[in-house]
Amino acid sequence: MRPRAGEANGTSARRTRADAVRNQRTLLDAAAEVFVTSGVDAPIREIAARAGVGLGTIYRHFPTRADLVTAVYRHQIEACGEAGPNLLAGTATPFDALRQWIDLFVDFLVTKHGLADALQSDSDRFAALHTHFLDRLMPVCAQLLDAATDAGDIRPGIQPYELMRGVGNLCIGRDSDPRYDPRRMVELLLQGLRRPHRLDDGDSQTVAAT
Repeated sequence: MRPRAGEANGTSARRTRADAVRNQRTLLDAAAEVFVTSGVDAPIREIAARAGVGLGTIYRHFPTRADLVTAVYRHQIEACGEAGPNLLAGTATPFDALRQWIDLFVDFLVTKHGLADALQSDSDRFAALHTHFLDRLMPVCAQLLDAATDAGDIRPGIQPYELMRGVGNLCIGRDSDPRYDPRRMVELLLQGLRRPHRLDDGDSQTVAAT
């Protein structure tokens, strides 16, 4: 039985919308990767090549660089927010989930550091994005910390805002000093959260070797 014209049109419209959303996500993922490696001032042509689209496609969706950077910022906030519960469900321990989430958070922060320059005088948009950032990600960080605390992996009393700000402060300077790797410092910070008797496999092997 053939679908009626209205049903066929509705199905086609939903498929078109889904394709558009998927294509935009691909573009934003590509832009985020370029921003991490080349900064938010990277040529739009480089982003188009990474995404496999023409320059016109990018400018049609994002007329200005500020529009593109803002969209990437929001996209990464959402991806980082969604990753927390997924990592808790799919990793061996809550601490592993926290560590992997913080790694994603660092990627996000590296992109974020150029946001203020890209938005220039648009302080209202920047303030709104920062509020959205805190509202979306602080509860996720709190969930990961609570799970790791309940499992006995980390010390109690660690506040999500303090951890997020601490990680953010460690990421400052990465763009201006190629000798500085914030991930090494962030890993030391995370190890400092652990209870003394909680060692992961790598730590156990190191202790055994000594």
